[in-house]
This record gives sequence, structure tokens and C-alpha cells, in this order.
Amino acid sequence: MEIVTIFSNMGIAALVSILVSLLPLAAGGAYLFRPSEQRLALMRPLSLAGIFAGLNGTSLGAINTLRMMWRDPAPDARIIAISSAESIVPIYVAFSCLMIAWLCVAVGMRRRA
Repeated sequence: MEIVTIFSNMGIAALVSILVSLLPLAAGGAYLFRPSEQRLALMRPLSLAGIFAGLNGTSLGAINTLRMMWRDPAPDARIIAISSAESIVPIYVAFSCLMIAWLCVAVGMRRRA
């Protein structure tokens, strides 16, 4: 399944959780280019927001998958697999953005020293 199709099938809550997950990445990039204590202090709450946004999007996807299974007495295994895979996307994006953001902070700390 193409990535564009996955994002077009997502609901507004999952898309918002992915957008919130991008905030730590932007803050990490800002710290990389202009390290300051203020930008570093902002990383902690933005990282928590990214983690919770990813968990929120993934749990919402799991809820929707279970709801679909409940409504259809004999769902196709392929549909369940696709729904489960799509529900994992928000947490994957969130953790990937956090990983890159904190690598940017590590490089920014190295530059600052």
C-alpha cells in the first residue's frame, strides 16, 4: 500500500497526532542551528507531546480496528491486517521524529561545547 493512500485513509485525529509529532523535530532542528538553553528547555515538553500524540493516534487506530471487527461478524483477515498496520503509523512517525530531533540536539550540544 502506498504511503499516500495510508495518509488519505487516516482520520483527522490521526493526522493531527502526526502533525504534533513533527513539533519536536522542528525544535531539534532549531537547536541544531542555533543552540540555546531556551531551545533545549523546550525539547522536553515537546518530546512528551510527541510521545503522547503518537500513543493517542495509535490507540485511536486500534479502537477503530476493534470497532470494525465488532461491527462485521466475519471480517477478512486482509482488512484486519491493513487496519492494524495503519494504526501503527502515528507512533512510528512520532518515534522517528523524536529520534531525529534528539540526534539534532546531540549534534547541537557538540557544536555548543
